Amino acid sequence: MKSIGRYCDEALLFLEKMITIPSLSFEEAERAEFIVQYLRDRSLKPELIGNNIIVRLPNPTNGPPRLMLNSHIDTIKPSEFYTFNPFNPPKDEERILGVGSNDAGGSVTSLIHTFLYFAEHKEHLDSLNVEPVLVLTAEEERSGPGGMRRISAELPNLAEMAIVGEPTGMRAAIAERGLLVIDATAKGVSGHAARNDGENAILIALDDISILRDFVFEKISPTMGTTHLSVTQINAGTAHNVIPDECSFVVDIRPTDVYTNPEIMEILQKHLRSTLKARNLTNRSSATPPGHPLLDAVERCSIEKIISPTTSDWMRLDIPAIKMGPGDSSRSHKADEYILKEEIRHAIHTYIKLITSLK
Repeated sequence: MKSIGRYCDEALLFLEKMITIPSLSFEEAERAEFIVQYLRDRSLKPELIGNNIIVRLPNPTNGPPRLMLNSHIDTIKPSEFYTFNPFNPPKDEERILGVGSNDAGGSVTSLIHTFLYFAEHKEHLDSLNVEPVLVLTAEEERSGPGGMRRISAELPNLAEMAIVGEPTGMRAAIAERGLLVIDATAKGVSGHAARNDGENAILIALDDISILRDFVFEKISPTMGTTHLSVTQINAGTAHNVIPDECSFVVDIRPTDVYTNPEIMEILQKHLRSTLKARNLTNRSSATPPGHPLLDAVERCSIEKIISPTTSDWMRLDIPAIKMGPGDSSRSHKADEYILKEEIRHAIHTYIKLITSLK
């Protein structure tokens, strides 16, 4: 494995170039073409599905289970508080700076060069008990229909298990909470404030919010614990002297694996007067099945296990997975984003060790 160092060096150079190519969600075409050409130059045959990239081994056998190596190539819009051009960042001896460097450029480049390592070393590939498939997705940051959802629909049998690359400090997230955002609307009857007539929708909403503040879901996940719920926005009223007939508020819920999103909707609606409407019911929680080979390999490699509070493309996969990648989630979506070069080197070594350990 002495040659791993070359792949680490190439990964750093690749990421420095990739960062200079803007790739906002739904606008990933230029970055996707850059990656495709990079892989073609290394004798691979990447397939484009929209702005998603799929790369199979030069001579796939369809024998051992296929392991998806996945991360996303899109980024959020850079913060206005950057102290440098986020697409032309300054050079740094220890860091790679720029929008998307941490989330999830570090994972993208680490997984690409991990895949290249096996693709170019048949002697190591032959000893594997899995067959890697590289899958780089678009639209992840905006949960778009043209990203992993499209791949899962068009290629449902692409792989049997997955590693999802996100900044976890190369700790293995064996579960992640889902996301359920609810728009709630309380309906009252308008009236004149001076006469104190009508029915104030704000007060109806406040009664419901009070219920939510103390609400406890009965079932507790052995892996993720309780389901978290927060009221995050409220809006009502048109004038100081009008009793409002409508008050809307937003509820942010982080589900665990013991409730589906429709179940949560049904439970809450029974307790509230406000009408509840989910923005999306598909952002479910995920957990690695107990006893799965991915978990066994994590144990053999002495990799720390965590529960992730953030969502990812994992929730759009119907196969067992773990989430693991270089970088720190706290740097994501912030000005002056960066990833340490050493984190990328460590990631490539760890990915190769983990994949080699799968049985």
